[in-house]
Amino acid sequence: MANSSENTGKRNQSAAEKLSLLEVARRARAQLAELTGMEADAVSSFTETDDGWSLEIEVLELSRIPDTTSLLASYEVTLDSQGELTGYRRIRRYVRGRADSAGPSRPRPT
Repeated sequence: MANSSENTGKRNQSAAEKLSLLEVARRARAQLAELTGMEADAVSSFTETDDGWSLEIEVLELSRIPDTTSLLASYEVTLDSQGELTGYRRIRRYVRGRADSAGPSRPRPT
């Protein structure tokens, strides 16, 4: 059983070894690519959580010619505080040349 001085030391050590945002993004992209066999194209969102990090990563699923017709997907990826992948799931697929809808249209100012 660990005593309180050991626990305090572990907390200080983990705070000192906290990963940079870029290192977390690199690890997330590399681990997702290794698991899916598909290259991570970009990180489109990044959030620090109580347990680590949550990222949304864009992946090229099917390359086509012209490139604007290639099939991409967004994956939600979670990492623990050490930067190890703890889960992922595809949340949407889309054609590269097709923009997201901006939601309900707003009236134009007059």
